[in-house]
Amino acid sequence: MRFDQYKLLKKQLLDTMDSDLATGDTDVKQMHPLVLAYIGDAVFALRVRLRLLEREKNKVRVLHDVGAQMVSAVMQSHAYDKIVHLLDEEEQAVARRGRNAKSTVPKSASVREYRQSTAFEALVGYLFLKEKYERLDELFDLAFTHITEKMVE
Repeated sequence: MRFDQYKLLKKQLLDTMDSDLATGDTDVKQMHPLVLAYIGDAVFALRVRLRLLEREKNKVRVLHDVGAQMVSAVMQSHAYDKIVHLLDEEEQAVARRGRNAKSTVPKSASVREYRQSTAFEALVGYLFLKEKYERLDELFDLAFTHITEKMVE
């Protein structure tokens, strides 16, 4: 995307911020997988922070360091590998769309790890936006446990 185009899109978004929009009219299934991943990243990061806060309430640096490692693409990829066999057809389709979405891979992860983590984040975002909180809790608990075990190794 050219910078001029980016600036225009940013301005258009900001111009709509003061107007009322109808809620609930967005079809989550039709959302771009990177938008689902964007939401999923935020949801997962918050859930990880809340879970860590159950164990440590005073050491912010420790919370930040452990939390940042847990939400990294590498760890999310490991979590995805642990839960992928538990996904139903609809969840697999969402994850596949996330995995196959075109995006720039950072140097901190391999291409496979980054694609898998995007699949994981898209799934989390999808479940959150579809308000499937029980399923989200189930998969989060498995992912958190697996990531914790991986970090302790």
